[in-house]
Amino acid sequence: MNKPPRILIVDDNETNRDILVTRLQAHGYELAQAADGEEALTAAKSLLPDLILLDVMMPKLDGIEVCRRLKSDPAMPFTPIILVTAKSDTKDIVAGLNAGADEYLTKPIDQAALVARVNSVLRIKELHDQVQAQAAQLADWNRSLEQRVTEQLGEIERVGRLRRYLAPQIAELVLASGDDHVLETRRREITVAFCDLRGFTAFAETAEPEEVTTVLREYHGCVGPLIHKFEGTLERFAGDGVMIVFNAPLPCPDPSPRAVRMAIEMREGVAELGVKWRKYGHELGFGVGIAQGYATLGPIGFEGRFDYTAIGTVVNLAARLCGEARSGQILVDRKVHAAIEALADLEAAGELTLKGLQRPVPAFNVRALREQAD
Repeated sequence: MNKPPRILIVDDNETNRDILVTRLQAHGYELAQAADGEEALTAAKSLLPDLILLDVMMPKLDGIEVCRRLKSDPAMPFTPIILVTAKSDTKDIVAGLNAGADEYLTKPIDQAALVARVNSVLRIKELHDQVQAQAAQLADWNRSLEQRVTEQLGEIERVGRLRRYLAPQIAELVLASGDDHVLETRRREITVAFCDLRGFTAFAETAEPEEVTTVLREYHGCVGPLIHKFEGTLERFAGDGVMIVFNAPLPCPDPSPRAVRMAIEMREGVAELGVKWRKYGHELGFGVGIAQGYATLGPIGFEGRFDYTAIGTVVNLAARLCGEARSGQILVDRKVHAAIEALADLEAAGELTLKGLQRPVPAFNVRALREQAD
């Protein structure tokens, strides 16, 4: 239930106060009194009335000075003031209005005029309070909105970061769990696949930039979805070179078989593109290198730009195997061979002397999956 409006009646004449109290009590207002200007200031600050009926002619502080002080006090909420003055004192009315008074009544006070003025000013006070409440509510909403926007921007940044590193289904899993600690630096055995186009450097040197861009767009459009399909982690695109990591940042039970299955589907997809490219005179092949071994994984970069990467000999080995692969070949190392020999038709490619590696490396070419070879 709403409280009745509180009215402070200020007059040094007790009889005048009693008259006002009597006339207003019938309307259900909560009434308080002050006998002079100083009492009025104290009462106004402690009671915070909804309306002050303020006599002009008072000892110590007159009504105009009280009005001026109350209206200039930033700690006081908006409080309407009705000046009560003698009918002939028009100069007091002007001075009071200039001091901030909202209305005036002349003595002797007419009952109907008193009630009408009080109701009118209280309506103004009620509207003002509603506006203030709405402004406060709007400010709260704005603060809440700013907080939500900040949180959402952080979440968008987090989502973007995860989706750059991970296949969409894995990123959604991490986001659903609310745990992106998988991106922290750690050491793990992984499978790394490198792939690129054979003959791309010569093609890029002679072709128009628009042709190179078109070929890369088609090539990336072919291999990119397959990375997601087999839940690999895209470490980087660098022109025609692509590096994919399996078993990091999230573990998977069969990283090498996944990598090989992905590479075979990539080979088939790029072969179809090759038919189209040859019609335009572009002789481009496709080679893949896959290796398995331990690496240190985690984000590298600087504030505002981080990439998830793998560091270790296994990365160099996969890259070198890719460099040795002829068009259509998928070269794998000994560990990958052991992991997929029951699944794939393989042929020995000899021991390769690879840059950056001290010993020759046995390599094997993946011809097809066994179910495809039969």
